[in-house]
Amino acid sequence: MTRSLMASRHRWIYLGAIVLLIGMLITGLLTYTQLRDTNEANRKAKQLSEALTAAGYPVPSQDQIVHTLGQDGGAVCDDPAGALQQAQWKYGMANGAGGPGQRPVLSDREVIFAEAIVLSVYCPDKLAAIKDKIDDLKLEDTVRN
Repeated sequence: MTRSLMASRHRWIYLGAIVLLIGMLITGLLTYTQLRDTNEANRKAKQLSEALTAAGYPVPSQDQIVHTLGQDGGAVCDDPAGALQQAQWKYGMANGAGGPGQRPVLSDREVIFAEAIVLSVYCPDKLAAIKDKIDDLKLEDTVRN
């Protein structure tokens, strides 16, 4: 064989090895990122479980918390003090009737403070804005223990 033919074959081997190594590098980076995100989600879920238990609330399973809130709090942390979130929040505190019979009710303060615990774990920077909104609500002790 000639020297140029051998060099040509070796070039393909080197290029193939480089492409394979780059593919393995990308796969490793993606796996590391996903594992880091999963560890962060599990750490925050554990922290939330402990905070809810300390406050006397029932606690969902660790998997439910991780799947619902992830590592960043999901929908709970998306502008919690915004007008749309507040409207949905207050709608949830209505009597359940539709149309003209619908009216707000006095919500239990423990239900409202549970959201504050979630915010304190997942997005503490947004907690101050929601605390002002909570202070404006008329709350009572309406849930029996």
